[in-house]
Amino acid sequence: MNRFKIGVLGAGAWGTALAVLAAKHGAPVALWARDANRAAMIESARETPRLPGIKLPPSLRVSGDYPAVDILLLCVPMQHLRETLRGLPPQRGTLVLCCKGLELGTGLLPPEVLEAVLPGQKMAVLTGPNFAHEIAAGLPAASVLASADAPLRAALINALRSDTLRLYGSADVMGAALGGAAKNVIAIAAGVVMGAGLGENARAALITRGIAEIARLAAALGGKAETISGLSGLGDLLLTCTGMSSRNYSLGLALGKGETLGTILQSRTSVTEGVATAPALLARAQQADVEMPITEAVAALLAGESGVRETMRTLMGRALKDE
Repeated sequence: MNRFKIGVLGAGAWGTALAVLAAKHGAPVALWARDANRAAMIESARETPRLPGIKLPPSLRVSGDYPAVDILLLCVPMQHLRETLRGLPPQRGTLVLCCKGLELGTGLLPPEVLEAVLPGQKMAVLTGPNFAHEIAAGLPAASVLASADAPLRAALINALRSDTLRLYGSADVMGAALGGAAKNVIAIAAGVVMGAGLGENARAALITRGIAEIARLAAALGGKAETISGLSGLGDLLLTCTGMSSRNYSLGLALGKGETLGTILQSRTSVTEGVATAPALLARAQQADVEMPITEAVAALLAGESGVRETMRTLMGRALKDE
């Protein structure tokens, strides 16, 4: 049985799924919701509309108070991460970043935001090809736990592993965080390709070149290009670019079919991280002098600076070169 007390900040689908998984495997778990009334409703009903059909295990408690725990998983939306970190109590345990994206305005990745707010804080990044509803249902999956601190990495893997979620360790925090963020942008592009009826060949080419541009930026930021070929890069990208449960892919699909961004977002209750990530990722790439043509095309499309057909013509019309 897991002896660590685990806390999860963020009662959305992903936070709840991780809380359910940990509780099912013997850990006492506290799930925090920003809205105290919502927390009370979830606690009373023992289920949440974000994960239909999933009952909360008895050892999982939901509240609007910050939990006193050994390990704290941060599953809040990326654009709320800085605010959440600033509000944490002094006794907060080891922090595991589970959000994906870049911060608007600064272009910082989750571990960089954490270091800016809480310098020297013990931390790790949890990322990989995981849909929340499948994790909560106990279907088999794998993910990456990244930390530069080898003993901490091993301890967290031992504490968070389960019979249904296999964790692989990595020392490349930047590469893992970037893969989890950038794949959302490529997934929007993949959705656009399919929504516009451009075919499977085009999507396969786009995914492959997407991996290449993410790897270039990873190396420029001090990460490892090979990390992007693993679960936190290629694995996450394949899932997000092909699964209809992906909010980013489905948004791109709707854009490709001619729907407007405003209309799509108005119909959603959950955050589609790639919309904010695209311009932040492009700015970060430009600062590092790294070419990311797919990211650039998605950012222009989301900003209303180009249409679907024009975007595809721009990508296909780039100068020819060896792979």
